[in-house]
Amino acid sequence: MRVLYILLALLVFGFLIFIHEFGHYIMARIFRVKIKEFSIGMGPKLVTYTSKKTDIKYSLGMFPIGGYVSMAGEDEESDDENALFRKPAWQRLVITVAGAAMNIILGALVMFILIAATPDTMYSTEVDSIITREEVPRENSSEDSGLRAGDRIIAVNGKRVRILSELDYEIMRQGIETLELTVMRQGEKIKLYADFPVYVDRNQYLGARDFYTTPENATLGNVLKHGFFRSVLTVRTIWESLFDLITGRFGIEAVSGPVGVTSQVTQAAKGGIANLVYIAVVISINLGVVNLLPFPALDGGRIIFILFEMIAGRPVPMKYEGMIHFAGIVILLAFMLFITVKDIASLI
Repeated sequence: MRVLYILLALLVFGFLIFIHEFGHYIMARIFRVKIKEFSIGMGPKLVTYTSKKTDIKYSLGMFPIGGYVSMAGEDEESDDENALFRKPAWQRLVITVAGAAMNIILGALVMFILIAATPDTMYSTEVDSIITREEVPRENSSEDSGLRAGDRIIAVNGKRVRILSELDYEIMRQGIETLELTVMRQGEKIKLYADFPVYVDRNQYLGARDFYTTPENATLGNVLKHGFFRSVLTVRTIWESLFDLITGRFGIEAVSGPVGVTSQVTQAAKGGIANLVYIAVVISINLGVVNLLPFPALDGGRIIFILFEMIAGRPVPMKYEGMIHFAGIVILLAFMLFITVKDIASLI
């Protein structure tokens, strides 16, 4: 069974990479860019097929840890009239953004479907009951704030919350200190100040919610609301996690590569189809967001060069841009190797 779970994890990971590369591929085809190869997976080729009609080579690599769409004139000069660098800057921008956009859009669409299929996961920010110290002894408790059943929490430290997922995230991230809660009570907006229980996870102090909230009815409007705000929250969580990593709040042990991701997907699969779909949604959105980072070799790095060209009216010489992207690839490969070794070591 473990082997089947691993194969399932690899299939999920490979599919998400395919969706990303397909975004680049389909927009390149629409703008008639000369495509040399469309490959899913890295390393030795398991399957290769060359279309007689388009002369595009389609490949499947041995290792499902990446993929690429190779286009004429992408990083080198080309005499082909349909080379990428000969296309208008706005078309190149659309092609570059399309991969990440496909991952984020797919994640959001599946999130809507997942919520519609599991309506019992939709909870509001209206307090149903509070866990008292008599029930669970602890140092900090929101009951000291005056929070009571029927209060609808609409903001935490000034940040708007509309669904329970947003509320939980704010408490987890900021709840190690006193939080300002803005609540609606019988039509009146009031402010409360709450200290929440704190727990430790992976050497990080995090706040914990100590009250229950009321479920919401499975109406179309609520499904759309929860799907939208959970998708937006996933994007925000990824961005802020990257910021936390850079600033040192989270250590390098919080970062996972292909091996770690495969392990997480395997564990999710054991928990049922809903868990597997949810982790796939998070990974899909993660792939999209990370690829938009303004780092050389990533889509975000290429976007920076295109935007510079659109603003300055002239491109950066291709040889210099190619050198910068090559340096970025070397750094990314070295980082991926380090993370892979770390993930393997953690499994031993």
